Amino acid sequence: MTVDAHHHVWDLSVRDQDWIPEASPLRRDFTLADLEPEASAAGVDRTVLVQTITVPEETPEFLELAAAHDLIAGVVGWTDLTRPDITDELARLRALPGGRYLKGIRHQVQGEPDPEWLLRPDVHRGLSAVAEAGLVYDLVVLPHQLPSCTKAAAALPQLTFVLDHLGKPPVASGALEPWASELRVLAALPNTVAKLSGLVTEADVSSWTVADLRPYTDTALATFGPDRVMFGSDWPVCTLGATYGEVLAAAQELTGDLDAAERADLFHGTATRVYGL
Repeated sequence: MTVDAHHHVWDLSVRDQDWIPEASPLRRDFTLADLEPEASAAGVDRTVLVQTITVPEETPEFLELAAAHDLIAGVVGWTDLTRPDITDELARLRALPGGRYLKGIRHQVQGEPDPEWLLRPDVHRGLSAVAEAGLVYDLVVLPHQLPSCTKAAAALPQLTFVLDHLGKPPVASGALEPWASELRVLAALPNTVAKLSGLVTEADVSSWTVADLRPYTDTALATFGPDRVMFGSDWPVCTLGATYGEVLAAAQELTGDLDAAERADLFHGTATRVYGL
């Protein structure tokens, strides 16, 4: 059994993805019909579908998609954490068709100019509501924002924080610090977990090797442990540098020294437990 704990879909005829450059190979539709044969060929049984843009319409659409397709076991959606009625809004989402598939919330913190956006009082209030709703919070951040992630996680021990893409380390440059030190501080908090995802697009997409990724994977496994790390493909963004199967194969090679129980955690147990799949 393998769980892909992080992928996306989009249909440009429904909604533009304004973060995708005009000339990018990503500027086309990527649907679940595209993913299903790739996942099946790779032996992936269940997935977590993750938000891409900050519009309220996307999450209900994703919940309906999850309800209609066995492959999707959970959804990490978006809502405005700062809205005064955040508790009611989360309840409304849970009551929608497919609402039982809502497992977490994510915001594009990487795009916030304030490096301490997560520490704002209105955001803290929203994160508290996420915890009260029994959901987790996915962190999509850049390395310089990791200290604020640590402060937020320390202030909200009742909320599980999931670090997407290991916090986007500078794989292309080969630098480990200060990313590694900040990651260790975050991982010291028991309410944090991390996704082994998104690394091929932080590397040189035209020439990356497994060896390029290994220092970052080894650091994450040493700090979080396999029972707090989960595999994610980051499809279709990963296709800038690798096929779906190549991303999974790289993750399997990078974790080849783990024992069977540890690999089981990383490739399905952690995601199943954290997201309640």
